[in-house]
Amino acid sequence: MDTVGASRPDISSKPPVLVICGPTGIGKTAAAIAAAETFGGEVISADSMQVYRFMDIGTAKPTAEERARAPHHLIDVVDPDDDFDAARFSQAAREIALAMDRRGAVPIVAGGTGLYIKAMLCGLFRAKPPDPLTRQRFRQEAAEVGSEVLHRRLAVIDAQAAGRIHPHDTFRIIRALETATATGEPITDHHRRHGFRESPFRVLKIGLDMDRQALYDRIDRRVDAMIDAGLLDEVRGLLSRGYGGDLKSMQSLGYRHMVAFTSGRLSWEEAVRTMKRDTRRFAKRQLTWFRADKEIVWSAPENIRAVFPKIEAFLRNNGYTNPC
Repeated sequence: MDTVGASRPDISSKPPVLVICGPTGIGKTAAAIAAAETFGGEVISADSMQVYRFMDIGTAKPTAEERARAPHHLIDVVDPDDDFDAARFSQAAREIALAMDRRGAVPIVAGGTGLYIKAMLCGLFRAKPPDPLTRQRFRQEAAEVGSEVLHRRLAVIDAQAAGRIHPHDTFRIIRALETATATGEPITDHHRRHGFRESPFRVLKIGLDMDRQALYDRIDRRVDAMIDAGLLDEVRGLLSRGYGGDLKSMQSLGYRHMVAFTSGRLSWEEAVRTMKRDTRRFAKRQLTWFRADKEIVWSAPENIRAVFPKIEAFLRNNGYTNPC
């Protein structure tokens, strides 16, 4: 197959973007690198955790060897105590993708954070800026009584949002609550009214999927590999740097489980068991999100090269695909 990239025709002002998405642990990095090597592309990481410095093992960042095979962007860009959200990702990813297109590289957005991908491709609704005092009040309450209490409150005023947001995802819970407080409307209504119609790109989306039990077995082995690679020491190092366990970044998969162990709230066996369980549940939620997108072309990770002719045709023809 001929490589396409710098030689593709400029048929429209909207540049093409290739998306490779799917659940955690399924092999998105390997698929994205294979596509980048074949089509002259570079990878934009659409992973809400790989943006954080010092958090390498638990986020499964691409290795130095993998990054040498294909340039990667939006990895290690903020510290663990920085606020990073879909809006910041969207702005940065769009700028990077447009710069790639200008120099003839194919932007390949690879990751499992569906909201980040959607924000980049379709935009976000413009909400009123959050009131700092309201946000601080919710943060204080979460610290005192736990995010689950706020999640139950969110379920009363916006059941759809609560269904999408994990009870431990303090950042998104507070975001939904403060939006409802500031506007008098649930965040779900804002999303619905916006419709995510804005799109500066033409897009081909490739989703990776496999037998559910095989995926779960793969996730369990991946957790074991993270443990063997030193995840606990990584978390202890973060804590020693002053990054508290209540940070949004430290409440993510793996990190919150190791924090719970270091604080004595979970035994080692329970920490590992619940990390595997919660990661499997997270993968299921990711698949639910992506399966709702009818534009996605699905592939088994081991068969990713079978869709390369479709990718080549998309890049050569630059046919329009509505990503929203």
